[in-house]
Amino acid sequence: QVQLVESGGGLVQAGDSLKVSCVASGRTFSTYALGWFRQAPGKEREFVTAIKWSGSISTDYADSVKGRFTISRDSAKNTVYLQMNSLKPEDTAVYYCASTPYGSRWYDPHKYDYWGQGTQVTVSS
Repeated sequence: QVQLVESGGGLVQAGDSLKVSCVASGRTFSTYALGWFRQAPGKEREFVTAIKWSGSISTDYADSVKGRFTISRDSAKNTVYLQMNSLKPEDTAVYYCASTPYGSRWYDPHKYDYWGQGTQVTVSS
């Protein structure tokens, strides 16, 4: 199994930046990519971004965050990061880290087998 722990969420103002982290542990050798999803109250879980876990770098971004958010990894720390810039109130959600063994269709939450507990990001206007 894989354990995922998110941290770094908080309350910020529109236009501010925030960086959240996801630390992976356990049987991570089966992981192909780590993704970030978010879910606001009353809304469906939404794909944000994903990154290949090891080896060559490959990333994918939702159109709504492209140019504002950046995903990165630190292999030595078994950690992926989500740098969020120019935050908007619409970005307010619980942000979840998830693990997938698949190399394609990262936007599909059903492709992910392990999920973290989530970290709350609130953007005030």
